[in-house]
Amino acid sequence: MASPALIAAQSYLIKQAYEDYTAEQHAVWAELVCRRLPQVEEYGCEEYLEGLEIIGLRPDRLPNLASISARLEPRTGWNATPVSGFLPADAFFEMLEARRFPTTTWIRSRDSLDYIPQPDIFHDVFGHVPMHSHPVFADFLQHYGSVCARIEDKQVLERLGRLFWYTVEFGLMRRGGKIKVYGSGVISSHGECTNVIEGGCEVRAFHLDSVLATPVKVDELQKVLFAIESFEQIYEAIREAESRVQQTVK
Repeated sequence: MASPALIAAQSYLIKQAYEDYTAEQHAVWAELVCRRLPQVEEYGCEEYLEGLEIIGLRPDRLPNLASISARLEPRTGWNATPVSGFLPADAFFEMLEARRFPTTTWIRSRDSLDYIPQPDIFHDVFGHVPMHSHPVFADFLQHYGSVCARIEDKQVLERLGRLFWYTVEFGLMRRGGKIKVYGSGVISSHGECTNVIEGGCEVRAFHLDSVLATPVKVDELQKVLFAIESFEQIYEAIREAESRVQQTVK
């Protein structure tokens, strides 16, 4: 089935000029991957690690988004779509609904390896895209975009943004009595991941009401995060959130 047409996001779509990346940029990518892989291989959830293999991510060279999408789309219909930068909410949700993940193509400089304020291709591809190969997570993300694309109330969107933050960005999972990570903000950040591993963050059981009641902190290490038992749990959460939204507008 063809993806819905993109209207709000159209002006943000670009082509990845892969041949324009410099040797230094490829080297920065390789260093970032090398720094994160040991911790991710130990603490990343099984579904993320499988996704890493599925999309064919190379540790030594920046990812070619067209090649990644060619491996991803037959599995879940998702596409890593290059964009020019930060998208407004309507464009972002429109792309999620169409199973096209907005992916930046720039990479941080060597003097900013540990932290950057805005997502780059390392955060987007190494952090996010492997999870798009998991069918249930893929359906959850598409459904989230579909729900949010139809909401105009900014307060409602802010609360639903907490569901995105505590799953897609900073999601944790309990597996075999241990905490595993799958959210991109934990996967791609040594500081955030170490904070979770070393107990600097309170890990609560995932419940929709608790998640929606917990404000997001974007400028500090996370003090509270939520651990799911399965990805079916977050899919059911967006279904429940959708039901609540529909009831309030009747």
